[in-house]
Amino acid sequence: MNLKPIKTKKDYKNALSRLEAIFDSKRGTVEGDELEILGILIDQYENEHFPIDLPDPIEAIKFRMEQLGYSQTDLAKVVGLKSRASEILNKKRKLSLDMIRQLHDKLNIPTDVLIQAY
Repeated sequence: MNLKPIKTKKDYKNALSRLEAIFDSKRGTVEGDELEILGILIDQYENEHFPIDLPDPIEAIKFRMEQLGYSQTDLAKVVGLKSRASEILNKKRKLSLDMIRQLHDKLNIPTDVLIQAY
């Protein structure tokens, strides 16, 4: 086990190759420990060099509604009025703190997604 920080693309590619080679290692073995540490190093490098932005709040609401089979009427029950639901979905009304709480509680959308500007 010769682990080192991943600093370059070459280091990253080498780490991925090694990870693939030892992927089925058993926990508690030397290779199993290497696999665990290598996974942490790769994750850290990817988070730093390939960050994933949060989705647009309104697109997240639409996506979650689709997953749940919700209509605009169902959303209106969460945010108050059908006209308010329409304004939100068309980005003509900002989400209030109360709406964010309701959307989080009822649709299980993370608050950090909902509080973003759009």
